[in-house]
Amino acid sequence: MNVPVEETNLSELSSSSTLLQSAIWAAFKVEFGWEAHAFRPTAGPWSGETVLVLSRHLAPGVTLAYVPYGPAFPKTAATPLASALADLGASLAAALPVTPVCVRFDLLWEAGSLKAPQSNRGAPVRKAPGDVQPPATVLIDLSHSPDELLAAMHKKNRYNIRLAERKGVEVRVAGEGELDHWYDLYRETALRDRITIHPLQYYRRLFELAPDSTQLTLHLSLAEHDGDLPAGTIVAEFSDQATYLYGASSNNKRSLMPNYALQWTAILHAREAGLATYDFFGVPPADDPTHPMHGLYRFKTGFGGLLVHRAGSWDVVTQPMRYRAYRFAERVRSFYFHRVRKAGPAITAR
Repeated sequence: MNVPVEETNLSELSSSSTLLQSAIWAAFKVEFGWEAHAFRPTAGPWSGETVLVLSRHLAPGVTLAYVPYGPAFPKTAATPLASALADLGASLAAALPVTPVCVRFDLLWEAGSLKAPQSNRGAPVRKAPGDVQPPATVLIDLSHSPDELLAAMHKKNRYNIRLAERKGVEVRVAGEGELDHWYDLYRETALRDRITIHPLQYYRRLFELAPDSTQLTLHLSLAEHDGDLPAGTIVAEFSDQATYLYGASSNNKRSLMPNYALQWTAILHAREAGLATYDFFGVPPADDPTHPMHGLYRFKTGFGGLLVHRAGSWDVVTQPMRYRAYRFAERVRSFYFHRVRKAGPAITAR
């Protein structure tokens, strides 16, 4: 049974505690081909919660609706979670100007909280073929002192932070005008790690829009050594959380461990700003040496913190025939990127 929803102004998203469900994120994605809508369920477990829904026309007759990091895990639900999510997805699909093949929810819920049906045939709720945002991450509790944070790290991370300091690596906050330098590093990173990145204007526009939000602060930081820029990061501070959005590094001077210096500086800055957590925003799910991003796992988990596994992306199917064709196309694309190109999982989809 569908739940009633009412469309509301995108400004109603201003109270969101999650960047990807915020009004500023909606404005940002609109500039890169998405339509943004805000809906408020008026009944059911999400009654009163405002939900950002992004939609995009992908091919003739194929429109995708996407709910990034929403809705919140319900405090109470009279029906099973899968049924409640199916009801919400159907209502959102019906309220959109064009009916999508599915409504894809990227859930921050704990992994295992939503169960896939034993048979997917005809099921309205299905696990998506792949996750849009990485479902596993590392969260650092910033209520601890710097000494306690260091003590919680792997000894190799502590050593590398001190090595960067001894070798003269300095971290400085850079202005938007230095995004070109950072992007040169990012392209080098993409070639080395075989990841897909956006054009420079995508990241520049995020910095241009950030001042429109009272909740969002972006930090571009660059590691510097003897006039060279071996690495750089973009970190977002939103609500009570700092999030490591993007990292870039040169093939040169990697032995100076500039990435460790950058992360430690960002963690300390977030703590001094009074934020609650530092989110590394994406990590392979386990310590698996065969994983193409195993080095990323060791790097991020080495800073301590809690390894969190989330439910990931789930589809509420609204047009079964077209959805099957779209799902097949997604699998073909995934096969190409993971088997042919042998690239790692998409960690820059946001």
